[in-house]
Amino acid sequence: MKHFIIFILFTANLLAQQVGDKIVAVVDNEIILKSELDFRVNFESAQKKLNPTDPVIQNSILNQLIEEKLLYAQAELDSVTVTDEQVNQQLDNQINYFITQYGSKERLEQIYGMPIEKIRRNLRDDTRKNLMAQSVQQKKFGNIQVSRMEVEEFFNSFKDSLGIVPEKYQIAHIFQNPRAGDRIKQKARELALMLLDSLKKGGDFAELAKKYSNDPGSAAQGGDLGFVKRGVFYPEFEAAAFALAPNQLSGIIESPVGFHIIQLLERRGESIHSRHILIKLKADDEADLKSIEFLNDIRDSIVRGTNTFDYYAKRYSDDKENSRFGGELGIFEKSQLDKSLLDIIFKMKVGDISFPKRLEIDNNTYGYHIVKLIKRTSEHKAELDQDFTEIKRLTEYYKKQKFYSKWMEELKEKIFWEVRL
Repeated sequence: MKHFIIFILFTANLLAQQVGDKIVAVVDNEIILKSELDFRVNFESAQKKLNPTDPVIQNSILNQLIEEKLLYAQAELDSVTVTDEQVNQQLDNQINYFITQYGSKERLEQIYGMPIEKIRRNLRDDTRKNLMAQSVQQKKFGNIQVSRMEVEEFFNSFKDSLGIVPEKYQIAHIFQNPRAGDRIKQKARELALMLLDSLKKGGDFAELAKKYSNDPGSAAQGGDLGFVKRGVFYPEFEAAAFALAPNQLSGIIESPVGFHIIQLLERRGESIHSRHILIKLKADDEADLKSIEFLNDIRDSIVRGTNTFDYYAKRYSDDKENSRFGGELGIFEKSQLDKSLLDIIFKMKVGDISFPKRLEIDNNTYGYHIVKLIKRTSEHKAELDQDFTEIKRLTEYYKKQKFYSKWMEELKEKIFWEVRL
């Protein structure tokens, strides 16, 4: 949902810049443009197969937009703040989401007619506002809990509409990223060092960037990143770039995407004009083979009883988000699994561990993993005890929605808002 909100805000803002626009609502110090409303109406109508000209749908979506602005207004009243680190992390997630949606970074840049860094700059303010709105909502409703009695009451009231619970799979995996190896890292660093040495001997920065840089958004411009304020780049990159004097070269700077050579061209107050050469960490056939062999060895050790899946996941999985939980990914319905993973899981028995399979994370990231089927739950009619966790989650959502609706009415009494349709 976070990605969706930022996506439509950004796209509507671009449309507003391209065509004459009209204000359809004002909320505190914020405005809602007709382009923003039209885009949201068309987008959601296409997704849900609704009629975008239906006044009921238009009013409903306008109300959603007003509520989003009210949340931000309340966040400002509460002096809610978010850090640059939080904004940067959210921007990274959003950009990766967009790239996945459009198929490639180049395609995203082509559609919006600007490099990734400019897209980040245009998204930055909306991202900050969105995070502030989420924060104030989390503070208000994040700790809402329900009792066993409330869950039972909810189930008894809605059990006939809960329908059939589809088959579910509880799974875990051990993931290996071929690019995480020391050999790959050293290979990229050596190339960066060679380029830095060439630059120090008088090499043409722009020509080397065009030939070697792995940043498609700037390579064609000789690595030029334009004027940028603080908070746009990765912290490691930014610390090095802002410390340079005009025309000075950095050393080899490592960031989450690879190794950079940076040159500061000009400084204007808190903005800098810089260029860089990026050498990304790239896997090769040898790295892929080593990952597959390593996972096969781990699988063999688990099957022989040398140690447990949980042990190896915590010790060796490159999926750090899940490795501390023994590699557990969660419980999924059939519809939530991509076909390649479902084909593996469907043939497995509980306790089985698959052989290594390639896993596509996004258009720029992949790896290999072995998967364990922890539990399989057959399709069945919703039952209170068997599906208690899911029914409890639905009860909490229902309770939050009731409180949210009441709170929104209070905000509409307290904060100025006006529809201008």
